[in-house]
Amino acid sequence: MSENQINIKAGNHRIYPCENEKKTALVNKLIEDNQELDIVVVCSTDVTTLKETIDSKNVRVVEDRELVKDKELKCEFLISFDMPVKAIVYMARVSRAHKKAVMILNESEQRLLHSIETLLGRAIKQEVLEDFMYELPKPKEFDPKAKKKLTKDQITEIAKQRHEDATKSDKTIEMEKQWAKKKKETNKYLGDDENGKARFSGKSGDRNHAHDGTPRAKYGAPKAGGKRISIKARKPKED
Repeated sequence: MSENQINIKAGNHRIYPCENEKKTALVNKLIEDNQELDIVVVCSTDVTTLKETIDSKNVRVVEDRELVKDKELKCEFLISFDMPVKAIVYMARVSRAHKKAVMILNESEQRLLHSIETLLGRAIKQEVLEDFMYELPKPKEFDPKAKKKLTKDQITEIAKQRHEDATKSDKTIEMEKQWAKKKKETNKYLGDDENGKARFSGKSGDRNHAHDGTPRAKYGAPKAGGKRISIKARKPKED
């Protein structure tokens, strides 16, 4: 059988997410749960420490280089202790199993799984064991009051509008102050002159109003009076 082909069923092929410190304990659990099977444990690094921590003496522990060299090495149940350096190496691993194959991955190794699944042509089933699973990052809670991130153009437009509003506000305040000051100085009734004509402190244009409800009446100016003058057009003289 080619090293790129596997003959185990999809349901017997899976991955166990596991904290790195708990991998050895999970391997021993899997061995204990499958004592009736011929088991091989494979890893990509030196197997010396791993051999010392495995409880069963009937389990073969090999690294990838040894597995590739030994074409006759077969088993019923293959346990991959870690992620191989290349996807094709993983295919060589699982091609040696006749019944079951599992791979134990920590959080960082999970991110490299896509290359194996791409070569395999399907996703590998993941089975979570609560006692061994690493802590997943908590999803961010949605905050309806949180402000959306603005683009650079939006920020520029907002800053421009705020500047215009601030400038406009300053001008308006200054104009109101000047008008209030001018209002105090103009349209002040000073009494009538010797001809009985009302006198004001402001310019004539500032008091050119009617006397009913207008600023001139407000400041005590007398009502308009005097005689009406009618002017008739004269007929030009004939020569």
